[in-house]
Amino acid sequence: MKLNFTKLTPSHEDFRKVKQLYMRAFPDEERAPFLMLVLKAKKKGVDFWTVRCDGQWAGILYIVSRRDLSYIFYLAVSEECRGQGIGSAILRSARKLYKGRRLFLAIEELDRDAENYAERMKRRGFYLRNGFTELHRKLREGKVTYEILGTGGDVEAKEYEELMKNYAGSILSKLFTMEFVDQ
Repeated sequence: MKLNFTKLTPSHEDFRKVKQLYMRAFPDEERAPFLMLVLKAKKKGVDFWTVRCDGQWAGILYIVSRRDLSYIFYLAVSEECRGQGIGSAILRSARKLYKGRRLFLAIEELDRDAENYAERMKRRGFYLRNGFTELHRKLREGKVTYEILGTGGDVEAKEYEELMKNYAGSILSKLFTMEFVDQ
């Protein structure tokens, strides 16, 4: 399995596929405006990758970095490529691309009352099998609470705040609520 990571631009051949997958893979309340993601990807420390596997378009990876910390905002594998180990391969490649950095992500917290509880369990298991561990923190963004998983070490609330302020800018970061909540 050979993966190829290319930075997404509006003229990229996979741009439309990337946008469609992004809209299908993430619920409304978890999606940032797609145009904002594309525009922010022009900033230093922001990578919007389109991923091909053995020449076939396979998915996306969006990572925001600051200092030695990298946050996986979005990872999605196209429906046609799921179940083939491509998600695991993308994570292995990400760990190599961001070697020496603490890598973390946020997943929907386990809520037995959630309609997609089984999906949440499966997603959590996937990341744990792929080397991520519980950081015993939760992240609240608006009305949604997430569990934080990571590799390479803990993430402090202040570091997260700085990363997000650097990414969003001081004005935009004041428009939405994002805070770490210890478990």
